[in-house]
This record gives sequence, C-alpha cells and structure tokens, in this order.
Amino acid sequence: MEGKEKDIIVKICGSIILPLALLLGIYIILHGHLSPGGGFQGGVIIASAVSIYYVAYGREKTLKMFNSKRLSRMEEFGALTFIFIASLGVIYGVSFFSNILSKGNVGNIFSSGTVFFMNFAVGYKVLAGISVLILVVISSLKGEEERDDY
Repeated sequence: MEGKEKDIIVKICGSIILPLALLLGIYIILHGHLSPGGGFQGGVIIASAVSIYYVAYGREKTLKMFNSKRLSRMEEFGALTFIFIASLGVIYGVSFFSNILSKGNVGNIFSSGTVFFMNFAVGYKVLAGISVLILVVISSLKGEEERDDY
C-alpha cells in the first residue's frame, strides 16, 4: 500500500512541475537577450521535462511519449535555422552574424534584431538535443520488471 501512495504523490508532483518547467524554459528562451539566461539555459530546462516525465510515469510511457527520431530532426532543424539566420548578414552584403533587422525599443521582446531569433534557434536545438540524450540514457536503463533489486 505504501508504494501505491508514493506513486500517486510522484505522479501528482510531476504533473504540477512539468508545465512549470516548460513555462520557465520558454520564458528564459524568449527573454534571454534581455536578462541572464538564453537559448541554451531555456532549452535545458525544457529538456528536463523528459526526465520529470520519466520519474513520474516510468520508462515505458516515456519512451512511447517522446520520439527520439523526431527530436533528432528537430535538433538538425534548429542548427540549420541558426546557421541561416547567422548567414543573413552575408546575404545582405555585410559580415556573418551581422544584425540586419531593426533593433526596436530597448526592453521589448523584439529589441535585439536577429539576436532574438538566434537565441530561439539555439533553445530549439538544445531542447531537442538534450532530450535525445536523456532518452538514450532512459532506454539503456532496465525496466522495473527486469530489476533484481527487489
């Protein structure tokens, strides 16, 4: 009976923490050019959702929920998007990584020109890449029915 109660508590806590981690990660990615943090930090926080899901629901449900091939394609897309945005400067006749967009008003979310979009591409790439790494680790773990430590 004690194990059942613990499972319910872990699932409820996971259900509460999971959306909070996703929101915090998205906030950090979107505001990375305005405050400490950015694409990498926000991407890692969002990728932690895979770990939270694993702790709350177990190995089998996690591997069914998250598709590592799709996440790998997402990582590739994020890298290509970052390179494309960085190359826009060359396309417009200035240097690589040049800011070619209007910088807007200081403190607004679009106040950094291309930096905002590069930050978003990094966050997208990191969340997908770290999620794949977490899934590789989870898939290498033994399932509960295969463990000998009971």
